Amino acid sequence: MTEKKNAAAIRGPSDHTIRDQIVAAAMEYFSHYGFEKTTVSDLARSIGFSKAYIYKFFGSKQEIGEVICASCLADITERLNAALEKSPSATEKIRQLFQTLAVAGCELFFRERRLYDIAAASSREHWPAAVQYEAALRERVLAILLEGRTAGEFERKTPLDETAMAVYLVLRPLADPLQLQISLDTAGEDANQLAALVLRSLTP
Repeated sequence: MTEKKNAAAIRGPSDHTIRDQIVAAAMEYFSHYGFEKTTVSDLARSIGFSKAYIYKFFGSKQEIGEVICASCLADITERLNAALEKSPSATEKIRQLFQTLAVAGCELFFRERRLYDIAAASSREHWPAAVQYEAALRERVLAILLEGRTAGEFERKTPLDETAMAVYLVLRPLADPLQLQISLDTAGEDANQLAALVLRSLTP
């Protein structure tokens, strides 16, 4: 995944200790007051830096949010990678793909509600971190389908790219924070049913 390699990661002085301090303080501040309601001036006062000094490291509040969002998405990706590595077949990987995204997304929502709002803003406004995350998920779906076809688990008549996009569209309500928050109470069961539907459609 490349979510952390965004514009904010290379702007300004190369003092990563200060950058990390700003991001850590921003996470704490956003957790209490929310991303949308916080200004760079608010953040500067809470850290004890000047607003101008923060702008030496980040061009905007969004760039700070990008780093935080990328970190959250990277955590979800790590969980997904671990789950898929343990899956013995493409069929099981489909199940784990749906279930892990649902569970990880819900846990982030309930554990860090304010930070979840940053992920929602990222999706709504198409920040690079969200765009890259979605692209990586589509590539992951494509790889699993190809594995399943090679092993004889999935049908081969439908064009691979068409099938991959269809599966991603079924998966998206669980991967997109804007859509997931609508069905948090049923996300786990929804994931099971959606995965079962996809697997039936992929039967040779």
